[in-house]
Amino acid sequence: MNQNKLLLEYALRFRWWILLSLFFGFSGALFNSIGITLIMPIVLAILDPSLLDISSFPPILSKPFSIFDSFSGNLKIALMLATIVFIIILKNVNNMLNSLSSSWLTKRLANSIRDDLFKIVMSVDLDFFQRTKTGTLMSYLETECSRTASSINTAIGMLSISFNLLTFSAILMTLSWQLTLITGFLLFLLSRSNQVFVKRSQALGREQRRISRTYTQKLVETLGGIRLVKSVSQEDNEYQNLVDLIHEREEAALKVEYNSVFIQPLNEIGGICIILGIVIIGKLIFQEDASTLVPLLLTYLILLFRAVPLVAQIDNKRNAFANQSSSVEVIHAFLDKSDKPFLPEGDIEFSSLQKGFELKNLSFHYPGHDTLVLKDINLIIPQGKVTALVGSSGSGKSTLGDLFVRFYDPSQGEILIDGIDYREYNLKSVRDKMAIVSQDTFLFNNTVRYNVCYGMDNVSEEDLLNALKQANAYDFVMDLSEQLETEIGDRGVLLSGGQKQRIAIARALLRDPQILLLDEATSALDTVSEKIVQDALNRLSKNRTTLVIAHRLSTIHDADQIVALEKGTIKEVGNHQELIAKKGYYAKLHSLQFTGIYDKLNEKLKDENITHNPW
Repeated sequence: MNQNKLLLEYALRFRWWILLSLFFGFSGALFNSIGITLIMPIVLAILDPSLLDISSFPPILSKPFSIFDSFSGNLKIALMLATIVFIIILKNVNNMLNSLSSSWLTKRLANSIRDDLFKIVMSVDLDFFQRTKTGTLMSYLETECSRTASSINTAIGMLSISFNLLTFSAILMTLSWQLTLITGFLLFLLSRSNQVFVKRSQALGREQRRISRTYTQKLVETLGGIRLVKSVSQEDNEYQNLVDLIHEREEAALKVEYNSVFIQPLNEIGGICIILGIVIIGKLIFQEDASTLVPLLLTYLILLFRAVPLVAQIDNKRNAFANQSSSVEVIHAFLDKSDKPFLPEGDIEFSSLQKGFELKNLSFHYPGHDTLVLKDINLIIPQGKVTALVGSSGSGKSTLGDLFVRFYDPSQGEILIDGIDYREYNLKSVRDKMAIVSQDTFLFNNTVRYNVCYGMDNVSEEDLLNALKQANAYDFVMDLSEQLETEIGDRGVLLSGGQKQRIAIARALLRDPQILLLDEATSALDTVSEKIVQDALNRLSKNRTTLVIAHRLSTIHDADQIVALEKGTIKEVGNHQELIAKKGYYAKLHSLQFTGIYDKLNEKLKDENITHNPW
């Protein structure tokens, strides 16, 4: 699908509105031409009624206006003036409707393009978001969509102006085909001289969009990392970076404007030269007396004077379209699904977990990388049991969790749910039975109620309050200024870390999931908050198939199964007592976390002749 086909596809979605807009454009051209053509004869008639001769009108108008021959004198002139006024009123009403329909069409086109982009954004897998900057996505979904829609409206505008120009040309041909052919040739030369600006506008438009996307991305990153910026005193540097990008963007926009401003003067000077040339040529072609030549030339020149700016308008539209084409290129590339990662899924509806998950000969590397993060994993996660993943940083715990909820598919091997390949299930039906509580809890800038009930419809007040109580969140929520209707800020900034975790647990409880992923859910909390949150997590995981990614080993002593990972491979599997008794890898991790670290600290302090009292 090339860019023109893309524009045509969206145009066809609104073909009736586009046809209506073109109809208004054609009608406006007709009304405009008729009104201008009749002005000179009427002016002459007002000065001298004897000069009003309808048969001298252009053939295209003489027949319709011959109806006025049945009237005489001032009445005839008055009726013709009233007709012209009526035509002018119709033209302006028509132009108003055309503007309204064009404005509506542009907005609907932008929304239609934006909808298609959102569908892709919502359906691609996580790897796409790791490769694509947030600011770039924002630019695509806002600026580029609007500019692409505007390019279609620009093309419609060019067609409407062309109707005007063709109508004027038809009337000019009836007045003098010789002058019209000469005029057409001169206008063609004028239009060709503008081509250099149109091509330059295309290149400048691409550069302008690139700088705008860079600016948006930098702005998003700076605002998102404002705590880091302030913590390392980088406010001045980041301010200067943004100012530099603003200046670059301004400079790029000015280059586009500078390129455009040459078109209008060039067309105006060229138009004046053409009109002067037509007067001279007309005098040479028509060897008639002034009384005959002057009305003809004046009528012709009035029409031509209105027609020449239309050529300039078409060139301006062409220039705008060329500038907007950079956005069309971007949207065209974004809508191309061939280079984007999508998770295939089957049509088996998942109802309930009977046996559990089985990972068979599973290996995984991230897209675009060859290094295996997980190697030859064979593991059973039984239904209704708690399975904990432990290991040092980089051992593959979180990656295994991502595969568990199918954010990615294995590079080799397979994951079976009740003996059936994960990929054969309808993914939504599986995730509807899942809940995730992670270390980095995401909350929307909305109310407590919205965040707890997110993804669920028709939640009763009783169920909502019960979920908050089980999550140890009820008391602090009731202490908030608006309770359940309290706005909690961007990413829940108005809540503490422990409070955010409890909101996430309440959300998971409300879903009543069969399958649960706890991804280091308490690792970032203080001791008091951890105890409160851990109590809620224990209630949440009861009688559910739970995969726990553990940082603090004290939280998984009671797990039914502990899987110790090292460098992407399974070292040991068993419960806490079994693995401690083995005195293997898990026991080493446990010792390091609970005893070894204090021994090392005391040795270091002893070497430095410092008495250590941990209390």
